[in-house]
Amino acid sequence: MLILDREGRCWEDARFLELPDRLRGDELVVVNNVRVIPARLLGLREGVKAESAGRESRREYLKSPIEALLLRRLDADRWEALVRPGRKVRVGERIRFGEDLEAEVVSRGAYGLRELRFSSKGGVARAIERRGHVPLPPYLRRADQPADRERYQTIFARVGAAAAAPTAGLHFTPRLVERLRERGVELAELTLEIGLGTFQPIHAEQVENHRIHRESYEIPEATAAAVRRARQAGRPILAVGTTVVRALEDAALKGAARSGEEGRGAETEVLRAGRAEAELYIYPGHHFRVVDQLLTNFHLPRSSLLVLVAAFAGREWLLEAYRHATRSQYRFYSYGDCMWIR
Repeated sequence: MLILDREGRCWEDARFLELPDRLRGDELVVVNNVRVIPARLLGLREGVKAESAGRESRREYLKSPIEALLLRRLDADRWEALVRPGRKVRVGERIRFGEDLEAEVVSRGAYGLRELRFSSKGGVARAIERRGHVPLPPYLRRADQPADRERYQTIFARVGAAAAAPTAGLHFTPRLVERLRERGVELAELTLEIGLGTFQPIHAEQVENHRIHRESYEIPEATAAAVRRARQAGRPILAVGTTVVRALEDAALKGAARSGEEGRGAETEVLRAGRAEAELYIYPGHHFRVVDQLLTNFHLPRSSLLVLVAAFAGREWLLEAYRHATRSQYRFYSYGDCMWIR
Protein backbone atom coordinates (compact mmCIF):
# COMPACT_ATOMS: atom_id res chain seq x y z
CA MET A 1 0.00 0.00 0.00
CA LEU A 2 1.29 3.43 -0.99
CA ILE A 3 0.21 6.12 1.49
CA LEU A 4 -0.23 9.59 0.00
CA ASP A 5 -0.41 12.56 2.37
CA ARG A 6 -2.10 15.44 0.54
CA GLU A 7 -1.29 18.06 3.15
CA GLY A 8 2.42 17.25 3.35
CA ARG A 9 2.65 16.38 -0.36
CA CYS A 10 4.64 13.24 0.47
CA TRP A 11 4.21 9.50 0.25
CA GLU A 12 5.25 6.40 2.16
CA ASP A 13 5.53 2.71 1.28
CA ALA A 14 3.54 0.48 3.64
CA ARG A 15 1.53 -2.74 3.78
CA PHE A 16 -2.24 -2.91 3.65
CA LEU A 17 -2.27 -4.99 6.84
CA GLU A 18 -1.06 -1.86 8.65
CA LEU A 19 -4.19 0.13 7.76
CA PRO A 20 -6.07 -0.38 11.08
CA ASP A 21 -3.05 0.85 13.05
CA ARG A 22 -2.48 3.82 10.74
CA LEU A 23 -6.02 5.18 11.08
CA ARG A 24 -7.03 7.68 13.75
CA GLY A 25 -9.68 5.30 15.02
CA ASP A 26 -12.79 7.43 14.50
CA GLU A 27 -13.10 7.21 10.71
CA LEU A 28 -16.22 6.25 8.80
CA VAL A 29 -15.19 3.69 6.16
CA VAL A 30 -17.72 3.28 3.33
CA VAL A 31 -17.61 0.19 1.09
CA ASN A 32 -19.47 -0.99 -2.00
CA ASN A 33 -21.37 -4.21 -1.26
CA VAL A 34 -22.31 -4.97 -4.87
CA ARG A 35 -22.13 -8.53 -6.12
CA VAL A 36 -20.54 -9.37 -9.48
CA ILE A 37 -22.81 -11.52 -11.63
CA PRO A 38 -21.69 -13.83 -14.47
CA ALA A 39 -22.39 -10.97 -16.87
CA ARG A 40 -20.53 -12.30 -19.93
CA LEU A 41 -22.84 -14.27 -22.21
CA LEU A 42 -21.75 -16.24 -25.29
CA GLY A 43 -24.35 -16.91 -27.94
CA LEU A 44 -25.32 -17.25 -31.61
CA ARG A 45 -27.08 -14.72 -33.82
CA GLU A 46 -30.37 -15.53 -35.48
CA GLY A 47 -30.86 -12.17 -37.23
CA VAL A 48 -34.02 -10.89 -38.94
CA LYS A 49 -32.39 -11.14 -42.35
CA ALA A 50 -31.88 -14.87 -41.93
CA GLU A 51 -35.65 -15.48 -41.78
CA SER A 52 -36.14 -14.88 -45.52
CA ALA A 53 -32.81 -16.37 -46.59
CA GLY A 54 -32.34 -19.79 -48.11
CA ARG A 55 -31.83 -22.85 -45.95
CA GLU A 56 -28.08 -23.06 -46.48
CA SER A 57 -27.69 -19.34 -45.82
CA ARG A 58 -29.67 -19.56 -42.57
CA ARG A 59 -27.50 -22.41 -41.25
CA GLU A 60 -24.37 -20.34 -41.80
CA TYR A 61 -25.92 -17.34 -40.08
CA LEU A 62 -26.78 -19.37 -37.00
CA LYS A 63 -23.12 -20.28 -36.66
CA SER A 64 -22.17 -16.61 -36.22
CA PRO A 65 -20.95 -16.26 -32.59
CA ILE A 66 -21.68 -13.19 -30.50
CA GLU A 67 -20.74 -11.99 -27.04
CA ALA A 68 -22.80 -9.78 -24.73
CA LEU A 69 -21.55 -8.10 -21.56
CA LEU A 70 -24.44 -7.09 -19.31
CA LEU A 71 -23.82 -3.56 -18.05
CA ARG A 72 -26.96 -2.07 -16.55
CA ARG A 73 -30.19 -3.74 -15.47
CA LEU A 74 -33.19 -1.75 -16.71
CA ASP A 75 -35.84 -4.07 -15.27
CA ALA A 76 -36.27 -7.80 -14.60
CA ASP A 77 -35.94 -8.78 -18.28
CA ARG A 78 -34.17 -5.84 -19.97
CA TRP A 79 -30.47 -5.04 -19.85
CA GLU A 80 -28.15 -2.51 -21.42
CA ALA A 81 -25.31 -4.60 -22.84
CA LEU A 82 -22.09 -4.23 -24.76
CA VAL A 83 -22.32 -6.51 -27.78
CA ARG A 84 -19.46 -7.63 -30.00
CA PRO A 85 -19.04 -7.84 -32.83
CA GLY A 86 -21.82 -5.28 -32.59
CA ARG A 87 -21.66 -3.26 -35.78
CA LYS A 88 -24.02 -5.54 -37.74
CA VAL A 89 -26.39 -6.48 -34.91
CA ARG A 90 -29.69 -4.79 -35.80
CA VAL A 91 -32.80 -3.88 -33.84
CA GLY A 92 -35.24 -6.80 -33.91
CA GLU A 93 -32.56 -9.45 -34.19
CA ARG A 94 -32.61 -12.35 -31.74
CA ILE A 95 -29.62 -13.90 -30.00
CA ARG A 96 -29.70 -17.36 -28.46
CA PHE A 97 -27.49 -18.00 -25.43
CA GLY A 98 -28.42 -21.65 -25.00
CA GLU A 99 -31.63 -23.67 -24.98
CA ASP A 100 -33.06 -21.80 -22.00
CA LEU A 101 -32.07 -18.18 -22.70
CA GLU A 102 -32.53 -15.83 -25.64
CA ALA A 103 -32.73 -12.08 -26.18
CA GLU A 104 -34.17 -9.61 -28.65
CA VAL A 105 -32.28 -6.44 -29.60
CA VAL A 106 -34.64 -3.60 -28.64
CA SER A 107 -32.44 -0.58 -29.42
CA ARG A 108 -28.87 0.28 -30.30
CA GLY A 109 -26.38 2.92 -29.21
CA ALA A 110 -22.75 3.94 -29.73
CA TYR A 111 -19.67 1.75 -29.09
CA GLY A 112 -21.61 -1.51 -29.48
CA LEU A 113 -24.24 -0.71 -26.83
CA ARG A 114 -27.56 -2.49 -27.20
CA GLU A 115 -30.70 -2.82 -25.15
CA LEU A 116 -31.61 -6.50 -24.87
CA ARG A 117 -34.95 -7.98 -23.80
CA PHE A 118 -34.37 -11.47 -22.41
CA SER A 119 -36.78 -14.38 -22.17
CA SER A 120 -36.46 -17.73 -20.43
CA LYS A 121 -39.02 -20.29 -19.31
CA GLY A 122 -37.14 -20.88 -16.08
CA GLY A 123 -36.64 -17.21 -15.23
CA VAL A 124 -34.18 -14.75 -16.75
CA ALA A 125 -32.05 -14.21 -13.64
CA ARG A 126 -31.57 -17.94 -13.08
CA ALA A 127 -30.71 -18.55 -16.72
CA ILE A 128 -28.11 -15.75 -16.71
CA GLU A 129 -26.60 -17.15 -13.52
CA ARG A 130 -26.38 -20.58 -15.15
CA ARG A 131 -25.22 -19.56 -18.63
CA GLY A 132 -23.05 -16.56 -17.85
CA HIS A 133 -19.30 -16.30 -17.42
CA VAL A 134 -17.47 -14.20 -14.84
CA PRO A 135 -16.46 -10.92 -16.58
CA LEU A 136 -12.79 -11.03 -15.70
CA PRO A 137 -10.73 -8.00 -16.83
CA PRO A 138 -9.42 -8.69 -20.37
CA TYR A 139 -5.80 -8.02 -19.38
CA LEU A 140 -5.82 -11.22 -17.28
CA ARG A 141 -5.82 -13.08 -20.62
CA ARG A 142 -7.43 -16.27 -19.43
CA ALA A 143 -10.85 -17.85 -19.42
CA ASP A 144 -12.89 -17.68 -16.25
CA GLN A 145 -12.94 -20.69 -13.94
CA PRO A 146 -15.58 -21.86 -11.44
CA ALA A 147 -13.49 -20.50 -8.54
CA ASP A 148 -13.72 -16.99 -10.03
CA ARG A 149 -17.39 -16.78 -9.05
CA GLU A 150 -16.23 -16.33 -5.46
CA ARG A 151 -12.67 -15.09 -5.98
CA TYR A 152 -13.77 -12.10 -8.06
CA GLN A 153 -15.97 -10.82 -5.21
CA THR A 154 -15.23 -8.69 -2.17
CA ILE A 155 -16.11 -10.00 1.30
CA PHE A 156 -18.87 -7.35 1.37
CA ALA A 157 -20.57 -8.58 -1.85
CA ARG A 158 -24.20 -9.52 -1.29
CA VAL A 159 -26.66 -7.43 -3.35
CA GLY A 160 -27.13 -5.89 -6.78
CA ALA A 161 -25.67 -6.87 -10.14
CA ALA A 162 -22.29 -5.61 -11.33
CA ALA A 163 -20.22 -6.27 -14.45
CA ALA A 164 -16.96 -5.76 -12.53
CA ALA A 165 -15.77 -5.99 -8.94
CA PRO A 166 -15.19 -2.90 -6.80
CA THR A 167 -11.56 -3.94 -6.64
CA ALA A 168 -10.40 -1.72 -3.76
CA GLY A 169 -12.57 -3.90 -1.55
CA LEU A 170 -10.71 -7.07 -2.58
CA HIS A 171 -7.93 -6.20 -0.12
CA PHE A 172 -10.18 -6.65 2.92
CA THR A 173 -10.47 -9.84 4.93
CA PRO A 174 -12.87 -10.63 7.80
CA ARG A 175 -9.99 -10.42 10.26
CA LEU A 176 -8.93 -6.98 9.01
CA VAL A 177 -12.51 -5.72 9.29
CA GLU A 178 -12.59 -7.03 12.85
CA ARG A 179 -9.39 -5.12 13.62
CA LEU A 180 -10.89 -1.95 12.17
CA ARG A 181 -13.92 -2.26 14.44
CA GLU A 182 -11.68 -2.96 17.43
CA ARG A 183 -9.92 0.33 16.69
CA GLY A 184 -13.25 2.17 16.81
CA VAL A 185 -13.65 2.59 13.06
CA GLU A 186 -17.26 2.63 11.82
CA LEU A 187 -18.15 0.77 8.60
CA ALA A 188 -21.06 1.57 6.32
CA GLU A 189 -22.22 0.12 3.00
CA LEU A 190 -23.77 1.31 -0.22
CA THR A 191 -24.44 -0.39 -3.55
CA LEU A 192 -23.26 0.89 -6.92
CA GLU A 193 -23.87 -1.50 -9.82
CA ILE A 194 -20.64 -1.18 -11.79
CA GLY A 195 -21.06 -0.91 -15.53
CA LEU A 196 -19.65 0.96 -18.50
CA GLY A 197 -19.40 4.24 -16.57
CA THR A 198 -16.61 2.76 -14.47
CA PHE A 199 -14.43 0.99 -17.01
CA GLN A 200 -15.00 2.57 -20.44
CA PRO A 201 -11.75 4.20 -21.68
CA ILE A 202 -11.66 7.91 -22.42
CA HIS A 203 -11.75 8.43 -26.20
CA ALA A 204 -12.05 12.23 -26.23
CA GLU A 205 -8.95 14.38 -26.72
CA GLN A 206 -10.07 16.67 -23.88
CA VAL A 207 -10.89 14.99 -20.57
CA GLU A 208 -13.87 17.32 -20.07
CA ASN A 209 -15.48 16.08 -23.31
CA HIS A 210 -15.68 12.45 -22.22
CA ARG A 211 -19.22 11.13 -21.91
CA ILE A 212 -19.64 8.96 -18.83
CA HIS A 213 -22.45 6.42 -18.65
CA ARG A 214 -24.98 6.18 -15.86
CA GLU A 215 -24.73 3.55 -13.14
CA SER A 216 -27.43 2.63 -10.63
CA TYR A 217 -26.71 3.02 -6.94
CA GLU A 218 -28.52 2.81 -3.62
CA ILE A 219 -27.56 4.46 -0.34
CA PRO A 220 -29.34 2.98 2.71
CA GLU A 221 -30.73 5.35 5.30
CA ALA A 222 -28.29 3.94 7.88
CA THR A 223 -25.35 4.90 5.66
CA ALA A 224 -26.71 8.38 4.94
CA ALA A 225 -27.20 8.91 8.68
CA ALA A 226 -23.66 7.66 9.41
CA VAL A 227 -22.25 10.13 6.86
CA ARG A 228 -24.21 13.00 8.40
CA ARG A 229 -23.01 12.10 11.90
CA ALA A 230 -19.40 11.87 10.76
CA ARG A 231 -19.60 15.24 9.00
CA GLN A 232 -21.12 16.91 12.03
CA ALA A 233 -18.45 15.45 14.34
CA GLY A 234 -15.56 16.29 12.02
CA ARG A 235 -14.65 12.63 11.57
CA PRO A 236 -12.91 11.59 8.31
CA ILE A 237 -14.94 9.73 5.70
CA LEU A 238 -12.82 7.15 3.87
CA ALA A 239 -14.24 5.84 0.60
CA VAL A 240 -13.13 2.34 -0.36
CA GLY A 241 -12.90 2.64 -4.14
CA THR A 242 -13.85 5.12 -6.83
CA THR A 243 -17.35 3.62 -7.11
CA VAL A 244 -18.07 4.68 -3.52
CA VAL A 245 -16.77 8.16 -4.31
CA ARG A 246 -19.03 8.44 -7.34
CA ALA A 247 -22.14 7.31 -5.43
CA LEU A 248 -21.55 9.56 -2.41
CA GLU A 249 -20.63 12.64 -4.42
CA ASP A 250 -23.50 12.17 -6.88
CA ALA A 251 -26.00 11.74 -4.03
CA ALA A 252 -24.64 14.80 -2.20
CA LEU A 253 -24.83 16.93 -5.34
CA LYS A 254 -28.41 15.82 -6.05
CA GLY A 255 -29.39 16.36 -2.41
CA ALA A 256 -27.98 19.87 -2.37
CA ALA A 257 -29.70 20.72 -5.65
CA ARG A 258 -33.06 19.44 -4.39
CA SER A 259 -32.70 21.54 -1.26
CA GLY A 260 -31.75 24.66 -3.18
CA GLU A 261 -28.42 24.72 -1.39
CA GLU A 262 -26.00 24.02 -4.23
CA GLY A 263 -22.88 26.16 -4.04
CA ARG A 264 -23.53 27.64 -0.59
CA GLY A 265 -20.77 25.84 1.27
CA ALA A 266 -20.14 22.62 3.17
CA GLU A 267 -22.38 23.51 6.10
CA THR A 268 -25.52 23.22 3.93
CA GLU A 269 -24.69 20.05 2.00
CA VAL A 270 -27.23 17.25 2.16
CA LEU A 271 -26.80 13.52 1.55
CA ARG A 272 -30.06 11.68 1.08
CA ALA A 273 -30.74 7.96 1.13
CA GLY A 274 -32.40 6.08 -1.70
CA ARG A 275 -31.87 4.70 -5.17
CA ALA A 276 -30.65 6.87 -8.05
CA GLU A 277 -28.60 6.92 -11.25
CA ALA A 278 -25.01 8.15 -10.95
CA GLU A 279 -24.56 10.75 -13.68
CA LEU A 280 -21.66 12.65 -12.13
CA TYR A 281 -18.37 12.70 -14.02
CA ILE A 282 -15.55 13.66 -11.65
CA TYR A 283 -12.47 15.30 -13.17
CA PRO A 284 -9.99 17.92 -11.90
CA GLY A 285 -11.81 20.96 -10.58
CA HIS A 286 -14.55 18.94 -8.86
CA HIS A 287 -15.51 20.11 -5.37
CA PHE A 288 -15.68 17.05 -3.10
CA ARG A 289 -18.62 17.38 -0.76
CA VAL A 290 -18.41 14.13 1.24
CA VAL A 291 -15.20 12.14 0.77
CA ASP A 292 -12.12 13.08 2.82
CA GLN A 293 -9.93 10.05 2.12
CA LEU A 294 -9.75 7.43 -0.62
CA LEU A 295 -8.47 3.87 -0.78
CA THR A 296 -8.05 2.83 -4.42
CA ASN A 297 -6.07 0.55 -6.71
CA PHE A 298 -3.69 1.76 -9.42
CA HIS A 299 -5.69 2.43 -12.57
CA LEU A 300 -5.27 2.10 -16.32
CA PRO A 301 -4.19 5.11 -18.41
CA ARG A 302 -6.99 7.00 -20.19
CA SER A 303 -9.59 5.80 -17.68
CA SER A 304 -12.19 7.91 -15.91
CA LEU A 305 -11.04 6.26 -12.66
CA LEU A 306 -7.55 7.70 -13.01
CA VAL A 307 -9.08 11.10 -13.80
CA LEU A 308 -11.25 10.87 -10.66
CA VAL A 309 -8.22 10.08 -8.49
CA ALA A 310 -6.33 12.97 -10.12
CA ALA A 311 -9.21 15.27 -9.18
CA PHE A 312 -8.94 14.07 -5.57
CA ALA A 313 -5.14 14.08 -5.18
CA GLY A 314 -3.93 16.58 -7.79
CA ARG A 315 -2.78 15.55 -11.25
CA GLU A 316 0.96 16.28 -11.21
CA TRP A 317 1.56 14.95 -7.72
CA LEU A 318 -0.47 11.82 -8.48
CA LEU A 319 1.60 11.15 -11.61
CA GLU A 320 4.79 11.49 -9.53
CA ALA A 321 3.38 8.94 -7.10
CA TYR A 322 2.57 6.61 -10.00
CA ARG A 323 6.12 6.90 -11.28
CA HIS A 324 7.38 5.98 -7.80
CA ALA A 325 4.99 3.02 -7.70
CA THR A 326 6.26 1.83 -11.08
CA ARG A 327 9.91 2.08 -9.99
CA SER A 328 9.07 0.28 -6.75
CA GLN A 329 7.31 -2.54 -8.64
CA TYR A 330 3.86 -2.05 -7.20
CA ARG A 331 1.29 -4.28 -8.87
CA PHE A 332 -1.34 -2.44 -10.88
CA TYR A 333 -5.02 -3.04 -11.78
CA SER A 334 -7.72 -5.33 -10.36
CA TYR A 335 -5.67 -7.80 -8.33
CA GLY A 336 -2.85 -5.34 -7.67
CA ASP A 337 -1.75 -3.15 -4.79
CA CYS A 338 -3.50 -0.06 -3.52
CA MET A 339 -2.94 3.51 -2.45
CA TRP A 340 -4.47 5.30 0.50
CA ILE A 341 -4.87 9.02 -0.17
CA ARG A 342 -5.53 11.01 2.96
